[in-house]
Amino acid sequence: MLTFEQKLAIIESFPELERHDVSLNRVNFHYVGGDSDKKNVVYHLHPNGNGFVYAAALKVPNKDPKGMVNIRDFSEEELRSIVKRSIESLQPNAVRELEETLQDIDEVWMDNEGHKLTVVHEDDMWNVNAGEQLDGTFLSYNEAKQYLLEEGFKPKRKFDKQTN
Repeated sequence: MLTFEQKLAIIESFPELERHDVSLNRVNFHYVGGDSDKKNVVYHLHPNGNGFVYAAALKVPNKDPKGMVNIRDFSEEELRSIVKRSIESLQPNAVRELEETLQDIDEVWMDNEGHKLTVVHEDDMWNVNAGEQLDGTFLSYNEAKQYLLEEGFKPKRKFDKQTN
């Protein structure tokens, strides 16, 4: 489990967030951009390691009725990911993470060299496959999409339009 200081350092590395000290040594972090009424990204981060991240628009397990996820036992990678995704969900024109509506998608992505990767939703995870080989597994479609874009891939339909 990350210490309070480690969690603070990770969260403070996001320039979009503004720190607000609150009662009982707890800390909130507000998203300062966008036009949403919702501003809390991190809520009541406590020196004992407990705290919450706003995840109402995210596809994550264990959300409370207010859309908050307890980050007490999160790793550094998990904490960075959920904070980043929370911020993205509060930005203007944010694309909400897709739930079951994309359940049966097999989406082909290509790079400029003609390499193909396929995105498949399986067992509540998003797999990126290179032929029969698994290239990566992601918790959300948006994470898989971000990975593919960073690797220089584009959805096949967009790729076809640009090369025709």
